[in-house]
Amino acid sequence: MNPGRVMVAGHLCLDIFPSFRHLEEGQFSALFRPGRLIDVGAATFSTGGAVSNTGLALHRLGIDTYLSARIGADPFAEIVRRIVCSYDERLLSGIVTDPALPTSYTIIISPPGVDRIFLHCIGANEAFTSADLDPALLEQVTLFHFGYPTLMRQMVEHHGVELKALYRRVKATGVTTSLDLSFPDPLSPGGQADWPAIFAATLPDVDIFLPSVEEILFTMRRATFERLLAEAPDGDIIPLVTPELLHDLSDQLLALGVKIVGFKVGARGFYLRTGRASAIAALGRAAPADPALWADRELWAPCFKVNVAGTTGAGDATIAGFLAALLRGLAPEEAATVAVAVGACNVEAADALSGLRSWDETLARIASGWEQLPLALESPGWHFDTQRRLWVRQH
Repeated sequence: MNPGRVMVAGHLCLDIFPSFRHLEEGQFSALFRPGRLIDVGAATFSTGGAVSNTGLALHRLGIDTYLSARIGADPFAEIVRRIVCSYDERLLSGIVTDPALPTSYTIIISPPGVDRIFLHCIGANEAFTSADLDPALLEQVTLFHFGYPTLMRQMVEHHGVELKALYRRVKATGVTTSLDLSFPDPLSPGGQADWPAIFAATLPDVDIFLPSVEEILFTMRRATFERLLAEAPDGDIIPLVTPELLHDLSDQLLALGVKIVGFKVGARGFYLRTGRASAIAALGRAAPADPALWADRELWAPCFKVNVAGTTGAGDATIAGFLAALLRGLAPEEAATVAVAVGACNVEAADALSGLRSWDETLARIASGWEQLPLALESPGWHFDTQRRLWVRQH
């Protein structure tokens, strides 16, 4: 099956990883104090953001991919261009240069035994609008994916009118549309935006919605998010997320017009919920050949077992795996499994892309009997499908 072409648009930045490998676990709080000089190793550079993480992952999985984003006209922009060009120089064609703003960058501080700290400059991303999308390229693509509007000022100002306009314009071309979020700084415009209202206006034109569970709770159910955060002893709400909560959230999103909902649930895997056959048939150019096969499904795929080197871009890689599987005509059970497989490959490297494998290599690894992490769902209606190795809820 010809998987078609994908355009990945939105947030693009340069990720800078100082090396802290010489530090021992527990040294962070003693060393990182005002006035101290901290000895670090050589920095690693990679592109980051949804455009890089999801777009280049799709390219690695054999999907013909276009990128659409803004960068500055500074030295960081040259590094971004060089990295993207190392994959395929054609990927640069949709990246716009904005001389008025700096290239977005993130310094990722990740010493042993300490959760990552991100120092982020939004840069040229804040000026990205629907006018940056090449209409000629849009006519050629099967699926359009947009990532991280929560971090992009133009997408959230004025109650998200630009995000709504972007999706309305894209959907009018007949393309299948997909959306991902990123967790915003609570004090930023994205963190203070009225996301329920933005979703109500935008999601009727979004076919596939793929946020993390933390992102959707923060934006749509802030009170629930804060309650779970208060109950989590270490600040990790993932163990407290129940199938009932995800079912209720996906119900709400399907009612707003989304046709396929996927939640990234950290180390607990990937939850998938789909709409009725009529909704799946209206998905756009990437609609499955057999809409009934994808209709009214509720699945939860456990993660695969790996040695974790870093989690940067794991959610974006999971999205790339899912979208690649959909475009290649796989069944929903297979698509959910491929999603967590690509996400697992991602975390075997410190950056977002080095751990990824080709499409054939990924499928071969799944078929080899790759061990999964344990996932127990003690909830009515759910059972574990031992053949397909994921949880299924009967409706």
